[in-house]
Amino acid sequence: MPSTMPSSSPLRIAVIPDSFKGSATAAEAARAMGEGADRAAEANERSVELSILPFADGGEGTLDAICSAWAVEPQQVATTDALGRPAQARFAVSEVRGKLTGLIEAAEANGLPTVSDMPLQPQEATSYGVGTVIAAALDAGCEEILLCIGGSATTDGGAGILQALGARLLNTAGQEIGPGGGALQDLARIETQSLHPRASKVRWRIACDVTNPLLGPEGAAAVFGPQKGASPQDIEALEAALTTFADILAAEAGHDVRDEPGMGAAGGIPAPLVSLFDAEIVPGGELVAESLGAHRVLEEADLVLTGEGRLDSQSLNGKVVGTVRRLTPEQIPVIALAGAVDLDSSQCAAAGLTAAFSIAARPESLDELCAEATSRISSTAEQVLRVFLSAQPASHPQKNTEQRSSAP
Repeated sequence: MPSTMPSSSPLRIAVIPDSFKGSATAAEAARAMGEGADRAAEANERSVELSILPFADGGEGTLDAICSAWAVEPQQVATTDALGRPAQARFAVSEVRGKLTGLIEAAEANGLPTVSDMPLQPQEATSYGVGTVIAAALDAGCEEILLCIGGSATTDGGAGILQALGARLLNTAGQEIGPGGGALQDLARIETQSLHPRASKVRWRIACDVTNPLLGPEGAAAVFGPQKGASPQDIEALEAALTTFADILAAEAGHDVRDEPGMGAAGGIPAPLVSLFDAEIVPGGELVAESLGAHRVLEEADLVLTGEGRLDSQSLNGKVVGTVRRLTPEQIPVIALAGAVDLDSSQCAAAGLTAAFSIAARPESLDELCAEATSRISSTAEQVLRVFLSAQPASHPQKNTEQRSSAP
């Protein structure tokens, strides 16, 4: 490998992985990579500066990754899950670029894992609990809401969020409709006078990596409904109900968003937030990168270590590894570690990755690999950096240093 730094300078390494699902959080993976890099540097009598930055793509793990970088503890709030049962969820608050910012991972309140103990109820599942968490962030004085919406169990068009924020969704008799997407078939009008007074005053940004519209063959019900237990009959009913909701929402807001990209994400959650509050749709990885100050860290690096549980073609489209490579200047090498690597060398090269390595050292079961994930990540990072350093000019030994990066 060509040298990327003057021989007298410490090697600046950005360590910026996703979680290794089911085996290591992003923070654990980043720490393990950093420890491996430190050992390699010590063995080679080389000086390194580590920037440790656990990352996420706006889906599962985003709250923990950003809380780690912000150095804040998430707050607990009593809410409900997608089936309306009492539950606990978290949100984080920090000052970012002079604004008090609230971060919410919607799946903590309406995610599939939270209702995995019950049969899926695609027409009844509600995003009301997400609205409860948002209301808590608004009550905390947040001036900006970062809403990460992946992993939802709901297809209610975000109607539950509106209800939790104080909107009244009424039928022809003037009564409140029930929870869930199926109930939207009874919707006759939306009253917004009682909405949370701060809901329209804050900046809303929604992490979203899909471009599906709200309705139609590529819409929320048709594409994502089956993942949430929807039968063909459920999909037909949800499509009709969401159409009714879109019609009435457009009349209330004066802004018809049904055909706009991303409105079908997470069962349609963005639709009312864009219509009523001018929410911005932002790619998940980009939103996280901005929140963490990742651009600066990557631009200043001599080498970038990233990774995730499985490296495949999806990793390059909106996921962490692809986002990290895209945000890193072209001349800086990016090396990925993963539990499994399903890309060959030509695919890695085409994606701009310098190399990719599996942490699996021998044939073994998934349970065995997960149980030893952090030690394997650390060992693989050490071996990778030993090779990298062997191609660098020798420099005078200096004490290793570590820098933990956080949002500006």
